[in-house]
Amino acid sequence: MGCVAVSNVVPFRRAATRPPMGEREAGLRRRGEQRVLMETVYALGTMVVAADDRETKLTASRLQVYGFVIIEELGEDGRGRRLRPSEAIRGRTDRPWRLSKPALATAVTIPSLDGFLFESEPFGQPA
Repeated sequence: MGCVAVSNVVPFRRAATRPPMGEREAGLRRRGEQRVLMETVYALGTMVVAADDRETKLTASRLQVYGFVIIEELGEDGRGRRLRPSEAIRGRTDRPWRLSKPALATAVTIPSLDGFLFESEPFGQPA
């Protein structure tokens, strides 16, 4: 007679964990977050960011470096103090921020590389 193994153990499968996000995927996600935040600020004109919202503050500070938004730190009296990019990148969590679009919000163009940065003449020869 054959021996049949009977098991009453039911295996519980773990939920599939997502593989670690690659550099490219992380960059695409960040770019999407920046676009959404910028579109929101431009649509509303101004937006207040909570004091403890570090992720939004970091995204806004990236946009400020390129001149897409203006960041003001709100004081207890409600008055804003404009932050420099070097201050904003630290993203302190003790005060809320007000984001607004710059006064002259214009389209940013990407120049063509041909002949933009470099002279067409070889290096060291007079023009």
